[in-house]
Amino acid sequence: MDSQGVSYLNKAALCSPLGAARIAQLAMGCAVIAMVTHSAGYSGSHGVFCMAAWCFCFAMSVAVFFLDATRLHSCLPVSWDNLTVTCAACATLMCVTASVVYPLFFVRSECPYAGCHVRDFRIAVTVCSILGTLAYGVEVVLCRARPGQIVVGYMSTVPGLLKVVQSFVACVIFGALANGSQYSLYAATIFCVVVYALCFALTALVVLMTVCKRTQGVRCMPFDRFVVVCTLLEVLLYLSASVVWPVFCFDTKYGSPWRPASCPQGKCPWDSKVVVAVFSWVNFCLYAADLMYSQGVCFVSPHAAARSRV
Repeated sequence: MDSQGVSYLNKAALCSPLGAARIAQLAMGCAVIAMVTHSAGYSGSHGVFCMAAWCFCFAMSVAVFFLDATRLHSCLPVSWDNLTVTCAACATLMCVTASVVYPLFFVRSECPYAGCHVRDFRIAVTVCSILGTLAYGVEVVLCRARPGQIVVGYMSTVPGLLKVVQSFVACVIFGALANGSQYSLYAATIFCVVVYALCFALTALVVLMTVCKRTQGVRCMPFDRFVVVCTLLEVLLYLSASVVWPVFCFDTKYGSPWRPASCPQGKCPWDSKVVVAVFSWVNFCLYAADLMYSQGVCFVSPHAAARSRV
């Protein structure tokens, strides 16, 4: 306890619903990693992705829990509330993806050559991963801004959470582009790639400005207006890319509307093109929803919120 009578440890990090959710994240993450390394196993690019996602989320949970419990987050030049809800939303998306990919590629009804205990461990890994996903989702719900609240943490609002989802979907698009999508064949498809990269950069910029408390960095307009301007630009760009990409990939003049019979499973450029086309429209819808929600969000800086309470 310091000279002002404040405990060095934050009891709310343990004795609160948010603390319980973070402890559950740690428990499920530790269980998943232990079972995978012990007997469940993983292989190939899909297994590496799942293991990397679980390890990243577990390491992030450990760091967040430790900094919150020891109050050391006050020493960091970041907005702690914005950082934690961003991490929780990102971990939710990564864990839910791993919870789908791992059983899809590694869980079978029949016992593998290594024995039935391996299958049982893989089922247990899937269950614990789903429970971990729920724990991260609970943290997002607990931290989300409620209607009528003064919005201090932009990332806790619906537009802020949508920014995380948009970035995640963009990463899925980049992965498909890198998996033999043949985007360099036409100038129009190269334009689509530039659109995806530019929109991802703008979204990441908004998130970084919020987390790093640089919302006053835009001198010519308020931060909430800057966000709306960026979102409108992203909506227009994604609309153009969502129309152009399918035309130059699936029209008979440039490609094939049907999957070639000789295309190898898992390494087919046509499959990658479909993934890019589908997730382009997904991100367009997310940006459109973001634009609509952003109209009703008035961001208040922490200093202004403190003055309004005085």
